[in-house]
Amino acid sequence: MKAEIPPAASPRLSSLLGYAYKLTKTPGDMTEADLEPLRNAGVDDAEISHSAQVISYFNYINRIADGLGVDLETWMPQPT
Repeated sequence: MKAEIPPAASPRLSSLLGYAYKLTKTPGDMTEADLEPLRNAGVDDAEISHSAQVISYFNYINRIADGLGVDLETWMPQPT
């Protein structure tokens, strides 16, 4: 399973998007090797840590909302 990365994305953004996709879809499959594309694109360890925390937080809060049946605000577009 691979994310469709926009062709205009920089190598740095592309690596971050790929990391976010895998961490979201298959977190149990993450390994040290998943950090190599990030480091090769110039993402340092602090940025990797921050990225993992933000990605994980959004995954967590979305699962809480979905699991508790939280409805979208009236101004939010409905998913299609």
